[in-house]
Amino acid sequence: MNAVEYEPVIGLEIHVQLRTRTKMFCGCALSFGDEPNVHTCPVCLGHPGSLPVTNAQAVHYGLMIAMALECTIAPRSIFHRKNYFYPDLPKGYQISQYDIPLGRDGHLGDVRIHRVHLEEDAAKLVHAGSSGRMHTAEASVVDFNRGGTPLVEIVTEPDIRTAEQAGDFLRLLRATLKRTGVSDVNMEEGSLRCDANISIRPVGESNFGTKTELKNMNSFRFIERGIDAEVARQQEILRGGGEVEQETLHYDPATGAISSLRSKEEAHDYRYFPEPDLVPIVPTEEMLERARAELPELPAARAERFERELGLNAETARLLSFRGELGDFFEDALGADGEVEPATLANWVTGDLVARLGDTEPQQSKVEPRALARLVELVSAKTISQSAGKTVLDVLAAEGGDPERIVEERSLGMAGADELEGIVDRALEANPQAVEELRGGKAKAIGAIVGFVMRETKGRADGGEVNRLVREKLQL
Repeated sequence: MNAVEYEPVIGLEIHVQLRTRTKMFCGCALSFGDEPNVHTCPVCLGHPGSLPVTNAQAVHYGLMIAMALECTIAPRSIFHRKNYFYPDLPKGYQISQYDIPLGRDGHLGDVRIHRVHLEEDAAKLVHAGSSGRMHTAEASVVDFNRGGTPLVEIVTEPDIRTAEQAGDFLRLLRATLKRTGVSDVNMEEGSLRCDANISIRPVGESNFGTKTELKNMNSFRFIERGIDAEVARQQEILRGGGEVEQETLHYDPATGAISSLRSKEEAHDYRYFPEPDLVPIVPTEEMLERARAELPELPAARAERFERELGLNAETARLLSFRGELGDFFEDALGADGEVEPATLANWVTGDLVARLGDTEPQQSKVEPRALARLVELVSAKTISQSAGKTVLDVLAAEGGDPERIVEERSLGMAGADELEGIVDRALEANPQAVEELRGGKAKAIGAIVGFVMRETKGRADGGEVNRLVREKLQL
């Protein structure tokens, strides 16, 4: 009897901290890394009698996100109180949206978006042991600076089938949100956090299995590894004759272990009810038009345009679009010199330039878009060799400057015909075995001769011209 084959069914819940100046319902400033509990007030600490006021900029950013994900905007949405007790929740409830979210029924790529809603973040629990700042054996303290930070929660439909697909979706989502400017989406600082709802079912089955939830994963790699680990755990349970329990889980990236945080029996009854101190959100046409007007070209559309109009391959178009600043630099360089071929320039930007700059965006480097475009044109016109072009780019990355001046100052211009002919003669004389092999039909032997010429010219020779001269002299 064949073993049952299972397929994963995965939905994601993503929390995005918004880039506003103040918190969701009060005037406290947002911060990261400041001293604990310095950005608090009676409203975000939940003091009796204090009244919240909705942050208009957060609503604007929420509308932009919902539109970027092609959601239907609710003509009227309301806030609810989500009641539960936890040390990092000073009011004893969180203000969120429940049955009427800001947006619903959108999509990003092939993944449908179930809902987009606004809420406030909880405070931050800090756990310290004997080696921590708290000089006790075990202690937990609360930093209320984060409490009340504006969040948008994005909930997908269970359309994802693999960990890799989940990672790809989240990379596209992060690039999309960053492009809109609504958040810095810094996963290390918690500006973008993801929970994954995971179940498995026999291949061909339409009903869902029992789902578990992996909480608060903060890197793409950990999300992918955590999903794979949980899928494997559920498969092992079912193949062993057991049943998967609905529970909330924690994935430890250091050990690869999955541990239970709470089971379904311990799940909260949040007792949602409408927030009595806040008015509904009723977006006016002016609010909607402002959100639409501030949406830039989004990464998926930009990648499609790069492929369609500029002839870039899918991988290069995706890289330039997902790293928005890199795409901006590419388009600035392309516009600076109409003679340069788009695909060639794109290869230099995504290959040689990125290799020298790493994660530093080119706008923060010493390389000017016009300078890179001119360098690529010099190489394409065979004014300088490919090797010399890389040398010039090294100088541009380190010092900036003008490519033509660098070529002149460092004598990097292409070796002339007279100079090249003499060097090829010496190369043939110095490599008699390669000459013999070439004459015997071993085409790869020409590499030793070309290498000799490149060393002698310090990379200033054109490889194609060297090949032509060698074959001409050997009458091949």
